[in-house]
Amino acid sequence: MGNADLARIFNQVADLLEIKGEDRFRVNSYRNVARTIADLEEDACELLAAGKLKDIRGIGKGTLEKITQYCREGRIDLHAELLASVPEGLPALLKIPGLGPKKVQLMWERLNVCCLEDLKAAIASGALAGLPGMGAKSVERIRAGIEFLERGAGRTPLGVAWPLAQGLAEALKAAAGLDRVEIAGSLRRGRETIGDVDLLCASDDGPRVIEAFCDLPQVTRVLARGDTKGSVLVRTELGTELQVDLRVVPPASFGAALAYFTGSKEHNIRLRELALRRKWRLNEYGLFEGDRLIAGQDEESIYRALGLCFIPPELREDRGEIERTAELAGLLDPADIRGDLHVHSTYSDGANTIREMALAARRRGYAYIAICDHSRSQVIANGMPAERLLEQIEEIRKVNRTLDGITILSGCECDILSDGRLDFPDEVLARCDFVVASIHSGLRGDRATVTARTLRAMQNPYVTAIGHPTGRKIGEREAMDIDIEEVIRAAARTHTALEVNASWQRLDLKDTHVELARAAGVRLTINTDAHSAEQLGMMEYGVRTARRGWAEKGSVVNTLELDDLKAWIAVKRTGRQQGGRHEE
Repeated sequence: MGNADLARIFNQVADLLEIKGEDRFRVNSYRNVARTIADLEEDACELLAAGKLKDIRGIGKGTLEKITQYCREGRIDLHAELLASVPEGLPALLKIPGLGPKKVQLMWERLNVCCLEDLKAAIASGALAGLPGMGAKSVERIRAGIEFLERGAGRTPLGVAWPLAQGLAEALKAAAGLDRVEIAGSLRRGRETIGDVDLLCASDDGPRVIEAFCDLPQVTRVLARGDTKGSVLVRTELGTELQVDLRVVPPASFGAALAYFTGSKEHNIRLRELALRRKWRLNEYGLFEGDRLIAGQDEESIYRALGLCFIPPELREDRGEIERTAELAGLLDPADIRGDLHVHSTYSDGANTIREMALAARRRGYAYIAICDHSRSQVIANGMPAERLLEQIEEIRKVNRTLDGITILSGCECDILSDGRLDFPDEVLARCDFVVASIHSGLRGDRATVTARTLRAMQNPYVTAIGHPTGRKIGEREAMDIDIEEVIRAAARTHTALEVNASWQRLDLKDTHVELARAAGVRLTINTDAHSAEQLGMMEYGVRTARRGWAEKGSVVNTLELDDLKAWIAVKRTGRQQGGRHEE
């Protein structure tokens, strides 16, 4: 149980009510409750117990009763009743990109589509195209959405798996009295999605540790229980089950085992080849010359013995890291980040005030933060008209005068319109310190169109960065069909940064695009796009993604000191850059 699970339940209640044709006001009220809960910094059940939940805006009497039941029983009656009132496979159709509750309702009522197989049959027979508002293009999008969903089946996003794995590791340490439990596998390498979680610990008493692991309260089912390995299922905040495997190894072999089970398989093969050239043997127990153990207690000793610098887990994908160890010295480190340059406040769709976001950023050791709320076209996100943005800029100035240790930059996330124009005129954008320009609509446009929109936006001297450049949402929506290489070339010409959006739903730019941008000399900005103070913690996912793309400290603008950042922004604004500018 937790806020994420509770928010998921309220969102599903809203979906089910909409499928059943309920009043839109009632539907939206449940969606608003879900958002409020998801943005809470404290656990909803703890707030309830302390008598504080009722004071939170958006939590009414009826909602409070439902949350009370959830905290006591782990369920909500209305949710269970709604699930029982529709076919079992119907809610799963909402996971298909391009399918919302209204379309699911239509397919259910007109074609008796009750599950994924029914939907595939309706597409194959042509029946789906005959529904009102469907047509060939809509059906093709749904078919592509099914393929997209099936490609990602069984995968868990990094930002869901990492905190879950951390929680299990800490719980196991406490339960079994262990000094060290490490996350391994693709999760340690920072892959954007993972199949399962690998945990590793050092102990000479494997059966006792495995017993403690299988008895953890987070475990929903035990799959295997041996002397040195256990496999269990745990429930994620998405309502799915995730397999977690624990291996117990002798302390003398811990480093070798951690390297082996971190992978990747291809990286491990390269290391073994280096060992074989020296007539050594490398496996999960250590690095050996005959029967003599050369290294294995820690990973660093293995790399050192093989004549290599230590290679961080994020780079162990056999993409040239063995040959490029000389480049590792400048690799971005989490401690290099000096601020977050794309966060939201209550001025648009954020959960916290400007002051609250700034204080939360200061607690993280940041020197600056940029408030970039949505522009006017994002009506669904409470986008600001120009007058409201100017009011916000004035409030930021006032708050800055009352805070020490952090500077708030005024900014906006300005929509790139369908023809590449910006949602605010230049005289408004000029008042901002930092402008993130993003595409939020028309993402299904053809390659030439969506690319041209972004290129035109970058020509504007006030556009500092392009937000989430490909528009993808992991597991929900494919990236736009955008020419990212052309975007990167234009970013280099126009002195525009490209964002690595650290939200685990996006991670956009992705790692391979980061490497292309770095090679072209393009500056990056790693931002959380946080809509609450708690979400500032997603920065670690963006840093991991950037490191996977070999990003260096010098290639990321929010590693700069504030004065240097302002000087970098001024280069484009004062016209000292190659390339043109956007004309209104």
